[in-house]
Amino acid sequence: MNTIFKNFKVIELSSVLAGPSVGMFFAELGADIIKVENPKTNGDVTRNWKLPNENDDDLSSYFCSVNWGKKSIGLDFCNPAHYEILIKLISKADLVTVSFKPGDDKKLKLDYESISKINPKIIYAHITGFGLNDERTAFDAVMQAYAGFTYINGTKESGPIKMPVALIDVLAAHQIKEAVLVSYINRLINNEGSYINCSLLQSGISSLVNQSSNYLVGKTIPEAVGSDHPNIVPYGTTYRTNDDKLIVLAVGNDKQFMNLCGVLDIIELSIDQKFSTNHNRVKNRIELNEIISEKIASRNSAELIGELNEKKIPAALVLNMKEVFEQKQAEEILLEGNNQKELIGVKSFCANIDKVENKKDLLPPPRFNQHGKEILNNELNLNEEEINKIFL
Repeated sequence: MNTIFKNFKVIELSSVLAGPSVGMFFAELGADIIKVENPKTNGDVTRNWKLPNENDDDLSSYFCSVNWGKKSIGLDFCNPAHYEILIKLISKADLVTVSFKPGDDKKLKLDYESISKINPKIIYAHITGFGLNDERTAFDAVMQAYAGFTYINGTKESGPIKMPVALIDVLAAHQIKEAVLVSYINRLINNEGSYINCSLLQSGISSLVNQSSNYLVGKTIPEAVGSDHPNIVPYGTTYRTNDDKLIVLAVGNDKQFMNLCGVLDIIELSIDQKFSTNHNRVKNRIELNEIISEKIASRNSAELIGELNEKKIPAALVLNMKEVFEQKQAEEILLEGNNQKELIGVKSFCANIDKVENKKDLLPPPRFNQHGKEILNNELNLNEEEINKIFL
């Protein structure tokens, strides 16, 4: 199989989650990723985003989530010697990712116009919070609120709740990956570089799918309904079994509902006008959920899940993270660091392409500036004396 991006070089100037996710994606497909980090901040800020029980080093769990397969070098963009090194690295690169605040790219002379003069074929991906003309500071929690996710997440009792994953960053990373791939195809055809800009806010809004359409087409402002689905019933709702397990149902059509009624011994509901169609089930969700809750409360979770699976009714046990990674499908996409078996990660790209290698033997997440001397020697052919002067 091909390691399709074997000769593809990425300079990662971005930090936190969205940009580094892009770098890790290309690392899994064989690219060389150089993560350039700021010595003044001791590298990527997420190196310090630690759980209470984590060791006092620079490899936090958070940082490790999206920094596999990379080499780290510490360069101060404001130091002329370091800036010169960075420009030489960029001149040999295919992609550079940045997450500068609007205007900072030009102040640092690392904007696309400056970089493209050095490397006309460069693909330059600029990630911002609110766009190129809005200087507000953005982190995922803020973007979830501005994109509407916080408002529709939670319940009436809980009030708005932030999702426990930095989903807007993840969505923006996918937008950037897609844009880079399109730009790379354009370069192969037209032999030219590209400038990409993508905001976290627009990435979030563009991913609202049916919730945005519920407002724009349905003329209804979506409200928080817990894990229930506004358009489908019963879908996403959790029910407790007699052995105190939680089960989620995701009944997407009338046939599945009829089969569910059969499993729960309430077959008469499948022909009841109040429940026989999804639209009517949405109208009568409270009554229906009370009936289903009572029936499921009398059942054993394992036996019930077995019957639901047999009848092809979408359902699941609610798993904690330990249980998630006990599944065969999760084990198949784990990463283990070379010579650092205590470090385990999850692949960012889990699709399989029959003619393309999706690497699992990646370098473990790097310590800050771990590969500085190696990069200067291998990429720029600097000798030890020249390297020592740069890192004085």
